[in-house]
Amino acid sequence: MSPDSVLSGRQPQAVQSALRVLEEVARAGTGVTAKDIAVNLSMPSATTYRLLNLLVGEGYVVRLPDLTGFALGQKIGLLVDAAVAPTVCTAARDVLAELRLSVRLGVHLFYFTNTAVRSADLDPEFPPPVDDSVLNRHLHACAVGKILLAEKRDIATLIGPRPAAVTARTITAVPDLARELAGVREQSVAVQIGQIREGSGCIAVPIRSGKGTLVAALAMSGRADQEQVLRRQLALLSEFAGRLSPLLA
Repeated sequence: MSPDSVLSGRQPQAVQSALRVLEEVARAGTGVTAKDIAVNLSMPSATTYRLLNLLVGEGYVVRLPDLTGFALGQKIGLLVDAAVAPTVCTAARDVLAELRLSVRLGVHLFYFTNTAVRSADLDPEFPPPVDDSVLNRHLHACAVGKILLAEKRDIATLIGPRPAAVTARTITAVPDLARELAGVREQSVAVQIGQIREGSGCIAVPIRSGKGTLVAALAMSGRADQEQVLRRQLALLSEFAGRLSPLLA
């Protein structure tokens, strides 16, 4: 099939119209009705309803539970999250440098958005086993991802109804994962050993604002056979997470 047959002359205009509808939902706010959108955009009602149905089907717009109007959907959050560029202040980088001098393990700082993990300051000498794209596809298989999931009431929105097996040690049974996340919430620490990549290990603790909001995670990575070494760093990791909290929140 040729490119010309895939993208017809009318399709760019349809895409533009869909984006206009999406922008109007964002501008008008939660609860805007299809009638309001049609009037505000001077768009035929039938076209407005058709475009809204398409946007709802793709997850960019949602219908409110009482069916009175529309709001932006989860996929918009994913787009915003991807556009956020993590920045780390000099004082926080100094704290990370101090911790790295005290251990022969990878020390990494990750930020959290509402739906994703973002690398903020990675150890150049001992890099993590996988990059952000892999972490975010398999949040259930990595320590920092488990910290994010432990904050959520419905983890299926981030990992789907059936968590994928990345390695033979990845937790894929939903009840088992729920128990693991309950432990993360209770103990404020997450661990993965060989779950995101064979032979890798990682321990992570949350960094919270003064009001308790999750903002980041401090992690140490190493080999899977260093599990006990990693676990012995928990007190040190928690101490430095506490020092980073006022610098990041």
